[in-house]
Amino acid sequence: MKQYETVFIATPVLSDTQMKEAVAKYTKLITDNGGEVVYEEDWGLKQLAYPIQHKTSGFYYLIEFKADPQFVTTLETQYHRDERIIRFLTVALDKDSIAYAEHRRQVRSGKAAAPKAEEIMEEVEVEEVKAEEE
Repeated sequence: MKQYETVFIATPVLSDTQMKEAVAKYTKLITDNGGEVVYEEDWGLKQLAYPIQHKTSGFYYLIEFKADPQFVTTLETQYHRDERIIRFLTVALDKDSIAYAEHRRQVRSGKAAAPKAEEIMEEVEVEEVKAEEE
């Protein structure tokens, strides 16, 4: 199975429950077809760069998943048929993209930020010791 990342934009007239239903539909579609949802992120309501279907904003949602390559066409067909989805993009992730996505998730959760602060403190202490020796 390959790893993919899909972002879709839902129409801005949806309520929170309708948006959750749309997300649940696609995560269920992924798992029902032998896939695995790796990560989900709600980007919220954002302004579009240009009008799409006479709409100037939309709800953005990211799903990172593992699935067979044949499944992607099934998923995109469902996006085309759903009136709630105004735009989507699905990309296959290579090993570098997967590593970057994992790092991005750790930074957002705060797990990767703590070691960096400790490393900075160690560097400052080393510099202070060197300054005292001179």
